[in-house]
Amino acid sequence: MNPLTNPTASGVDNVLIYIFGSSLLLLAGITIVMIWFVIRYRRSKNPEPTSDVEGNLWLEITWTVLPTLIVLTMFWYGWVNYLGLRDVPEGAFEVRATGRMWSWQFEYENGRTSSKLYVPAGKPIKVILNSTDVLHSFFMPAFRIKRDTVPGIETYVWFQAPEVGSYDIFCTEYCGTGHADMITSAEILSPEEFTAWYSEKTTAQTVPRGRQLLEEQGCLGCHSFDGSSSIAPTFGKLKGVKREISTEGQKKEITIDTDYLRRAIRTPEVDLVEGFPPIMPAYGDEISESDLDEIINYLLEGDTGPVLDGNKLLEENGCFGCHSTDGSALVGPSFKGLKDRTTEVKRDGTELQLKVDADYLRRAIRQPNKEIVEDYPAIMPAANHLSDEEIDAIIKTLLKGADQQ
Repeated sequence: MNPLTNPTASGVDNVLIYIFGSSLLLLAGITIVMIWFVIRYRRSKNPEPTSDVEGNLWLEITWTVLPTLIVLTMFWYGWVNYLGLRDVPEGAFEVRATGRMWSWQFEYENGRTSSKLYVPAGKPIKVILNSTDVLHSFFMPAFRIKRDTVPGIETYVWFQAPEVGSYDIFCTEYCGTGHADMITSAEILSPEEFTAWYSEKTTAQTVPRGRQLLEEQGCLGCHSFDGSSSIAPTFGKLKGVKREISTEGQKKEITIDTDYLRRAIRTPEVDLVEGFPPIMPAYGDEISESDLDEIINYLLEGDTGPVLDGNKLLEENGCFGCHSTDGSALVGPSFKGLKDRTTEVKRDGTELQLKVDADYLRRAIRQPNKEIVEDYPAIMPAANHLSDEEIDAIIKTLLKGADQQ
């Protein structure tokens, strides 16, 4: 990125160049004069003082006025460019940034959240800064912007990226054990790419796994969800429905349940639905048992819409800033292998061994400092901003394996 086309960076750089250049010229001038005086008036050439000059008014005025003017111009130039960092252009796109130990979260006007700052190139961006716990400092070196985030005080910075790219964001105020890991990035997208990203559904939601598998296996080419039938029975409202089938030439009526659907998928030629041709292929090794369970659960429960993505919730709420997924210890216990783990905690001063299950994780998220894990500081904030459904999604992800889904 060329800093000359980056408004905030060019302003800061120009002030630095002016101050540094002026200082360099003064240093060079003073040094040259000093060397000349050392050579010109050295003792060997002038053993005794010969000058009887008592003073020079114009010289004294010059060396008083000139430095004063230089300092005043430095102040004026710095002040003008400081105002440029505070005066946000009209029509700037607003993003809210929240600092917490030890991650950044960015929230957009449409409700979307992200752990990275996604913005369009060529448009002024106003970042509104907040902190939920301690003093942090928002720093984007590529744009020369830095601002402290103080709990209870809202402030802001602005910048404009001229071109697409990825730029670092740091916290430059020591904020505790995980300060060095409080790193994210600004992802500058083209206007078209940003519009597509911004208009996507909330990232904490995803299509149910069962529905994904039905689409991947091509099942929806023959089966509908709206009750209509073509070459195969509909998937709409299957739970508890009675159906006429033919088994080894014998007609009978069955109730659709888990066992029937398992047979219908693994061995579709055994139970043939009346009125439909026997054309469905058998799904043997193509579908694992766990995937088959996902399909059956989805078919019996129906299309309940998008479900919460626990892994995305963990990312957006900065949990990976303190907890690893590879077993390494950060400022909090690792998420790796949580299921069936036993952990040592202190509760009201008493040491206990607790099994890591859904109940324990719910307490650890809602009241993190009630049961303190041994060898870790009591610094985790309570996640009171999360709904019960979001907590459940996170717990399910943690017990299944965060970042391993």
